Amino acid sequence: MIDLHTHTTASDGRCTPAELVARASAAGVTVLAVTDHDTVTGGDAAAEACTVAGIEFVPGIEITAVRDGMDVHVLGYFVDRHCQALHTFLVEQRRRRLDRVRQIVERLATFGIHLDADAIIKPGLDDGGKAAGRPWIARALVAGRYVTTVSEAFEKWLARGRPAFVPRLAAAPAEVFDRIHASGGIASLAHPGLVKRDDWLPEFVAAGLDALEVYHTNHDATATAHYRHQAARLGLAISGGSDFHGDESHGPGQPGSVSLPREEYERLVGLKRDARSTGL
Repeated sequence: MIDLHTHTTASDGRCTPAELVARASAAGVTVLAVTDHDTVTGGDAAAEACTVAGIEFVPGIEITAVRDGMDVHVLGYFVDRHCQALHTFLVEQRRRRLDRVRQIVERLATFGIHLDADAIIKPGLDDGGKAAGRPWIARALVAGRYVTTVSEAFEKWLARGRPAFVPRLAAAPAEVFDRIHASGGIASLAHPGLVKRDDWLPEFVAAGLDALEVYHTNHDATATAHYRHQAARLGLAISGGSDFHGDESHGPGQPGSVSLPREEYERLVGLKRDARSTGL
């Protein structure tokens, strides 16, 4: 099993890097990428745990970009997690995340829902490498008994179009592709079936997109076939993974519940080698 899309407590996952690797190993995963949102903090611990478990580790990240007010998630694979330029960029991304959490909490207060913003973002303040996000607010809403589940928190309050939604400020997709390439990685558009903007794909390819995430928990057989076709048509490689977070709002699957075919993974590895050989 090859799972190139997972999250840990370094962003909005529920498992520590070591716990994630243990679950991946138990599920039979042989290649694992940790792709936390706007941070690579969990990478060292995950890499160490993968070595012990005999799992091939792929250093990764999921960076949030914005196009026309919509979130565009970009997966970076084989990134140098010690790249200083990448770290500098991610510090600003995480600062904007903290600001957004505060704005959402303020908006919730106008509806009589009073949460402690400082308590919610404390993990991100105590550890600057952790990336805050709406799931942190959703869990606080559950703890405060304003909703019963994280999914309900998004459906009633936090999702786009809901009363407490606050648009995100983030870099443009083209800049994110460049940042990933500058750190030695390759860029894949995450879950395009959720973005539903196929008309943007040629623009993204021209700006440097390398791959499409064809295999994903939220892609059914029709969507998977569609994006396989899109990848072939546009000359893109293919990525895939479970998008495992360890909570019910992201599906009940385990690491490896969605697996990338070996031949597609080898193509990604080939792209990494080509990029390094050409100095890109």
